[in-house]
Amino acid sequence: MARIKDVLVTLEKFAPLPLQEDWDNAGLQIGLTETDVSGVLLCLDVNEDIVREAQREGCNLIVSHHPLLFRGVKCVSDADYVQRTIRMCIKNDISVISMHTNMDNAHGGVNFRMAEKIELTAVKPLQAVCSDASPVENGGGAIGILPHPMPTAEFLQMLKERFSIQALMTNRCNRKEVRTVAMCGGAGAFMLDEAIRQGADAFLTGEMHYHEYFGHEDEIQIAVMGHYESEQFTQEVFREILAVAYPQMKIVMAITCTNPIVVI
Repeated sequence: MARIKDVLVTLEKFAPLPLQEDWDNAGLQIGLTETDVSGVLLCLDVNEDIVREAQREGCNLIVSHHPLLFRGVKCVSDADYVQRTIRMCIKNDISVISMHTNMDNAHGGVNFRMAEKIELTAVKPLQAVCSDASPVENGGGAIGILPHPMPTAEFLQMLKERFSIQALMTNRCNRKEVRTVAMCGGAGAFMLDEAIRQGADAFLTGEMHYHEYFGHEDEIQIAVMGHYESEQFTQEVFREILAVAYPQMKIVMAITCTNPIVVI
């Protein structure tokens, strides 16, 4: 039977912790690493409903994309959902591992899965980071080529369907068709200039500020799909990694939707 530390090592082999941004807090969040794993629940965010689902499924390990412990916690009471979730996990012997920006920056991680969903080819990091420690090219974002050029309106509609987007936010763009697509899941607006520099026809991300939409009418089609929507398939990456390493392990994809944003 695998232990918590075995799962941690397996995930970090795919997405090494040195790949995370310096402000991040990926890795083990809660739990004792020598504990045997009864089952793993995979999710995007960790909250009380996710812990309840883990209990129902008999899983004593939660693997999330977004860290539960992100900012410093100076008190563990019931003042907010983070503190309540911590208490629930400890009381029920449920461990938590989070793979955040290290999974964003890993080859085959979050952005590569986004690219796969729209069938891009020749996919590579938008901003590559090569190191002696890794034989593959890691880095932030991704860029690739559609199988064939698509009219812009058809491309945007395809995004809505593939990512189940209720409200897709775009700029007013004069581009008539899309072939080269760049992307950065989550809050990825900081990659927009690099996408333009590399000649992308469209840039996909989860969040952008109002003023960042201005001035790109003749440069690039921006498509902002929502933070949750852009990273919702991260659990699939987790499942594939763990299913290969531990074929007998109980692995459950969370059905609890943790998206805090409701479109009405």
